[in-house]
Parts: sequence; C-alpha cells; structure tokens
Amino acid sequence: MIFSAFERMVAMRYLRARRREGFVSVIAGFSLAGIALGVATLIIVMSVMNGFRAELLGRILGLNGHIGVSAALQRGLGDYDRLAAEIRKVDGVTRVTPIIEGQAMATVRGEARGALVRGIRPDDLARHKILSENIVRGGLDRFKGGGDALVGARFASRYGLGPGDAFSLVAPTGRPTAFGTLPRTKRFRVRAIFEIGMYEYDSSFVYIPLETAQKFFNFDSAEVSTLEVMLTSPDDIGKRREAIRNVSATPLRLLDWQHANASFFNAIQVERNVMFLILTLIIVVAAFNIISGLIMMVKDKGRDIAILRTMGATRGMVMRVFLLSGMSVGLIGTVTGFALGLAFSLNIETIRQWIEKLSGSELFAAEIYFLSKLPAKVDPTEVVMVVAMALGLSFIATLYPAWRAARLDPVEALRYE
Repeated sequence: MIFSAFERMVAMRYLRARRREGFVSVIAGFSLAGIALGVATLIIVMSVMNGFRAELLGRILGLNGHIGVSAALQRGLGDYDRLAAEIRKVDGVTRVTPIIEGQAMATVRGEARGALVRGIRPDDLARHKILSENIVRGGLDRFKGGGDALVGARFASRYGLGPGDAFSLVAPTGRPTAFGTLPRTKRFRVRAIFEIGMYEYDSSFVYIPLETAQKFFNFDSAEVSTLEVMLTSPDDIGKRREAIRNVSATPLRLLDWQHANASFFNAIQVERNVMFLILTLIIVVAAFNIISGLIMMVKDKGRDIAILRTMGATRGMVMRVFLLSGMSVGLIGTVTGFALGLAFSLNIETIRQWIEKLSGSELFAAEIYFLSKLPAKVDPTEVVMVVAMALGLSFIATLYPAWRAARLDPVEALRYE
C-alpha cells in the first residue's frame, strides 16, 4: 500500500486536533465544507444547464424539424408532394411534412392576440409524435378538416377554451372587394388541446387542416410554404443538405435548425462555460484553505515532527503523513459534494415544488424560462471530470505543506521548544 498503518494513524490523529489546537480543526472543517459545496454546486448547475439544452433542443427540433425546405424565388413551393417523395429517398431522412405557416390574429369574446398558425394534414399530424403524444384534452380523431383546430394548453387557458369551443382567426392579408380590402376572417372550433411543456409553443401555436390554411393564407391548392424534414440525427445536416438541394431542378432555400437557433444555443453554451469557470473558484478557494490549514498544522506540530524524525521516521514518512491529512479532507469533501449534488440534481423538480409551496412564491416562471418544469440531466462524463478536478486540486494543495514538513530540521525544531 502507498501509506503504511503508522502513517495513516498519525495522519488521522492530526486531523482530530485537541482543544488547544481546535483552530486548525476548524480550518480543516471549512476546507471540507468548501470542497463539498463547490463539487455539489458544479454538478447541480451543469446538470440544470444540460437539462435546459436537451429539453429546448428536443422540443424545438421535435416541433420544427431539422431542415425547412422552401422555394428560393417565390412565395409558395409548388408540386410539393412529388418533391416530398424525392426528399424521402435521401439517405438519413425519416419524415417530410408539407406545412403552411403564417401569422394571424386570434380573437375570442373581444380579446385579440397574435398566434402562429400552421396548416398540416391530419395524417401528418398523427405522425407528429411530440404533438400526438401530448394531447391533454380532446382527440386527434376529431381533427379532420374545415374549421377544426388544435391549440396549446396555455392558449386555451388564456381564452377559457375547451374542446368544442369556437374562436376566430384574422389573416394578415385582406380580401379585395369592390368596397376595398376586407380582412379575411374564419371561425374555428377547438378539437384537441396539446401541452408540450414549452411556454412559447403552448401559448401561441394553432394547427389547422392544410387545405383550410391554403385558402386562409391565399395559397394555391398545389402550394405549401415549407417542407419540414426530419433526419435520423440532427447533427447530420452537413451531410444531407446538398443531397436534398439536388432533388429539384428549381432553386430551393434550406434553413436548418443550427442557423435558425444559432444565437440561442450559442448563448446557452457560453453561459454554461462561464458558470463552470466561476463555480470552479469555490473549489480553488477551498484548496487554498487546505494549504493554510496544513501550514498551520506543520508549524504547530514542529516538535512532534522532530521527535518522529529522531525515532527513525524518514522524510518520506513525514511527507506522506501530511499528504494523507490534506488528501483526506479533499476526499471526504469531494465524496460528500458528489452525493449531495447527485441527489439534488435527480430530485430538483420535486425540491422546487416543495420550496414554492413552503415560500408561497413562484421560483420558475414558464414565461421567462420557456419551460414549465425545471429540467436536469446528469452527464456522467462531466461528473467524473468535476470529481477528478476536486481530487486533483486537493492533492496539489497538500504538496507544499507536506514538503515543508519533510524538510523540517529536528535539531532546530527541538532547540527552540
């Protein structure tokens, strides 16, 4: 073994300081608490940041697709069924959905707000798992055509709507008549309500049948605004872009999720890296506490070190005693922080709800944070990195005090006692 039984006994004895040496023990306790707090905080913050990215990425890509294909030189994309069939033949493409997307004004009992309206075929909507698997009221079997609509849970709650209730949509472009341009308005009836868990989608998205959307937004019956393309992996965009572009002789405009949401996900990544650096300082400060505590211990135990040396203890034995003392503080603190951080991360939503009930205030507003629940995703690689960093800093912090103890001259130490 690296440390002998004698070295382990002396090291543990030095950590349990007597009453007159209590201050050294207090510093060791603060060092242990600092490392535990730093490790736990890093694991929790990294898990929450990973959870945010994974949840937002899953919902954004699940609803919007990986690549949007539209016409480059005109408003509508013609012959879309043939084009969709050709794109489905591209390797790595799992689903192609024709849609019409546009802004509209939703009005219910005199109250009006903006909404993002999407026209989609009922069969394609049933294959859209993020929607079909998150229906909370009503059913997709009622979404067939005409004035049927699928709305988000927060949209329905804002207007007090339920399955069977009606609302109106006003198109941004009017209908020309002999008396001027009149607003294009259509009445819809709610057939189902979905709840994805992302505030933006649940509060503003409205789905209507594709044929109805073509008439409502003044598209030709053979045109759509976009083809949503889903790939086997969102990271395969670079490999599939050219293959998709080459399926048509007419120019196509491709907008992938990385370009559409680049600033958003880059901001999350930058914030995550900055938080990691800032919180690492907690562990660094705790490591400095280990250094100061061990230096004080070496100074206080100068007579003991001298006696051990005269009894035959080598410099290596003395150095290992103090190395073990400092590393024990780092090891116990790291294990404690690891357990606390992991337990907190795996139960963070339950803890949030408990604190909100106890305090009577809202800690996680969906309007601000986009999601209705506080997400956390523990990355084993990151946890191992945090634990290794904490143990490494603890070991480095013990090197100088242990070296100083090993270099202590027993004659000089006993002369001034």
